[in-house]
Amino acid sequence: MDFTLPDEHRMIRETVREYGFSQEQAEILWHGLGGFRNSQLERWNVDPTAFWAAFHEVEDGETRADHAFVYPDAERFATHEGPLGVVTHSQPYLVEPVLDELDIRDWFDTVLCCSDETGWKPDPAPVRTVVNELGVIDGQGVLAGDGPQDIGAAWNAGLDGVHVERHGPERRGMCVLGDHRVESFDDLFAEGPAAD
Repeated sequence: MDFTLPDEHRMIRETVREYGFSQEQAEILWHGLGGFRNSQLERWNVDPTAFWAAFHEVEDGETRADHAFVYPDAERFATHEGPLGVVTHSQPYLVEPVLDELDIRDWFDTVLCCSDETGWKPDPAPVRTVVNELGVIDGQGVLAGDGPQDIGAAWNAGLDGVHVERHGPERRGMCVLGDHRVESFDDLFAEGPAAD
């Protein structure tokens, strides 16, 4: 959900910078530029488990919601017909206030916040849980996301993966492959009924 539909980047950058990261490092870390976030932390000699535990201690759902906005191209999902779900790494105490503040809760039939119990993308388990809750037939549907873990989760669950590139491969430091690669959901909807 984060950075694919809404974005809370201003608050996140401020929070990450409290840990001594530069503005550039905060951007790299939060947007997953250059690869998986935990790998990036390790390259900076930061223990990922300790970092995320400390980060989650100061994260506040209301503050995140106050700084969140919906990408204009994502507003198309307000009128999307058909089942629609979210699989996010953000936790419920962060997701719930954002859904309410942005008034987008009713866009989705189900929302799953990944955990050690459900699995973390690219593990297909959380995606399969949502697919089952939506009543989608195996192999029908797509998962759209902004990072390689999203495309991996889609493929691992037997779905098409749509990579929404909000940053460009030059800035990301890699090209994320997907069944569809778009810069905006407008591009995906322009592809026609096969994309629905």
